[in-house]
Parts: sequence; C-alpha cells; structure tokens
Amino acid sequence: MIRITRETDYGIVLMTTMARDANPPYSAAALAKQRGLPLPMVSKILKALARAGLLLSQRGALGGYSLARRPEAISAADIIDALEGPIAITECSVADLHACLHEENCAVSGHWHQINSVIRAALKGVNLLDLSRPPAAPVAFWRQRAAAEPVHLVNNS
Repeated sequence: MIRITRETDYGIVLMTTMARDANPPYSAAALAKQRGLPLPMVSKILKALARAGLLLSQRGALGGYSLARRPEAISAADIIDALEGPIAITECSVADLHACLHEENCAVSGHWHQINSVIRAALKGVNLLDLSRPPAAPVAFWRQRAAAEPVHLVNNS
C-alpha cells in the first residue's frame, strides 16, 4: 500500500482549512484547536510548509500563517513534496538513476521513473482549491473484508 505520512495528511487538512477561510493570518494554536490536532505537530507542519514557500509566516501578536499563493496555484504534489520529499514509489527511483545496488538484476528499474512521473502528474493536477471543496459525490469506505466476500460501493448521486 502506498501511503502518505500522518503529518502530510494533516498538512493537507491545514492547507485546505486556510484555502476555505479568507481570514489570514492563522495562528498554529487556532488551527490546531479548529482541526482537533496536536499543537506541536501543527507548528512543525506549518514551519515546514513555510520553509517550502507554500505559506508565509508573520511574527507578532497579530501574526501567523497565510497561503503564499492562491489555492489554485498550489498542487497536492507541492504539499507532498514539502512534507515528504520527492514523490517516488520506490527508494531506488528517487533521484539518481543508478542508486540501486541491485539494478543490474532488476527487470523493472527503468519503469519506476515512468510510474513516478504518472503519479506526480496526477498529484500536480489536483490543486488546493479542488481539495478545499466538498467531493462531487460522497464515497463510502468499507472495512477490509475476507477475500471471498464481495465489496459493493454505493454512489447515491
């Protein structure tokens, strides 16, 4: 299973909160309270997003964080890059084409870069404005079932 970290998940939640509400700047404490997240983690995430240039940080009593660009100019890939590092499906496909010790015996090593590109393009195609809006159709998530049980997703739209 491919997963983003909890911090990245929270980072997307925090960024979408800022995109929805036009009252910047946002304090870390206010965002943590509003979203029900631990303040130390929220502070860490906001600092990382500011270092990456996705947020602006303003010091002082009336300070806080605000989006550095319009929501439609910030992609899901930008946020993931800022909090996770380069988007790559395998360790050996991050940057250097010849970083894997097993490259000469790997039949798929050349394909990971293509897969990474497709995933990155998909994440670049989803922007913060899109993420801050409710989904067009509700999605029903089900607990994992035994392999023999069929899973039926219901779309009530």
